[in-house]
Amino acid sequence: MHVEGKTEKNSINKYRALNMFDPQVSRAIEAEVKRQQDKIILIASENYVSQAVLQAQGSVLTNKYAEGYPGARYYGGCEYVDVVEEIARTRAAALFGAEHVNVQPHAGAVANLAVFLSVLKPGDRVLGMGLDHGGHLTHGSPANISGKYYESFSYKVDPRTGYLDMDEVRKVAHRVSPRMIIAGASSYPRIIDFAAFSQIAREVDALLLVDMAHIAGMVAAGLHPSPVSHAHFVTTTTHKTLRGPRGGMILCRSEFARAVDKAVFPGIQGGPLMHIIAAKAVAFKEAQTDDFYRYQEQILKNARALAQHLKELGFDLVSGGTDNHLVLLDLRGKGVTGREAELLLDELGITTNKNAIPDDPQNRMVTSGIRLGSPAVTSRGMQEAEMKQIADLINRAIEGRDDRRILARVKREVKNLCAAFPVYPKRLSDICGV
Repeated sequence: MHVEGKTEKNSINKYRALNMFDPQVSRAIEAEVKRQQDKIILIASENYVSQAVLQAQGSVLTNKYAEGYPGARYYGGCEYVDVVEEIARTRAAALFGAEHVNVQPHAGAVANLAVFLSVLKPGDRVLGMGLDHGGHLTHGSPANISGKYYESFSYKVDPRTGYLDMDEVRKVAHRVSPRMIIAGASSYPRIIDFAAFSQIAREVDALLLVDMAHIAGMVAAGLHPSPVSHAHFVTTTTHKTLRGPRGGMILCRSEFARAVDKAVFPGIQGGPLMHIIAAKAVAFKEAQTDDFYRYQEQILKNARALAQHLKELGFDLVSGGTDNHLVLLDLRGKGVTGREAELLLDELGITTNKNAIPDDPQNRMVTSGIRLGSPAVTSRGMQEAEMKQIADLINRAIEGRDDRRILARVKREVKNLCAAFPVYPKRLSDICGV
């Protein structure tokens, strides 16, 4: 029986080109490539990864099942993925000074839930920053499992200043006696006093979890106070300012290592995403470089420059400015809602997200504010001069929202600015093999 060529015919390799086999998906990816290149991304939780991270994420490690942990897997053939995961764990521990690291969580939300599962029982009390005051969904919101399985309470920022009042946090903690206190935020532009949170946790005999997802890159570079020495647990995403692949991670004290690992697997996840873990390892190596330190410095400079110029143009900033990568605008003085501003700016090529301000009179689908962030534009090489230009573009768009000529000029200037700062040195489709 003649079988010459049959291997190739029946092989998965015959589907080499995505644009030939699945043009619908290919076109969607190409459109996203264009969107990322042609728009100014100011979403504080988004960033661009390096080509090395992209390559690791798109590697053959996606083919491997590896339930368990290095040296203790439930599948054979894990000798090389063991090496990759151990590299990721070792690098993360060194980067943040952690006693134990779990790099398997698929997302920051999963990391938070795993910490809950490791030490809490259903019905235990948790205390976190209110979602309507800058906290995160997974910090006890009733819409999330953290608020459904646990009795959740919240602390708030001072609506007059936009800052956390640690005396008020202390009062709430003593009143509710939580089993766990959660520090960290989704839209808080100021430095969080982790030492003060640790002291309050000791006073009420609570465990302290810090979610540093937004600030992890600055913490890694030593440009933001680290929570690691103050908290029992620290969680983070690996994207955002850390500029790695989309995923999560848990840092904890050694006494909780076994409980945390069991909570991740087999507690809430099955097989880890080994290609993502490889990409995390690459990102952790990048974060140890001098280039990364300079990048984080520029993130901070750019955020402050953007905030300053927006203030000069008459915008109200929650807390009056920023200490990190994030700027929260209160748009009520400009006569526009967050939703209206988000849609308007995106149409002109500036991508932001609507965001609640403290004690927001609007509902969460409308909001009175927008959240801006500097990580992605900094990854493109933009600096303070470009931040001033972006602030001016935002102002002209909002002030001139009823004038088509003004909006057309803003759109052209955005396009020119994006062309001057390409995301990657060559077409992303070439890198990804689209």
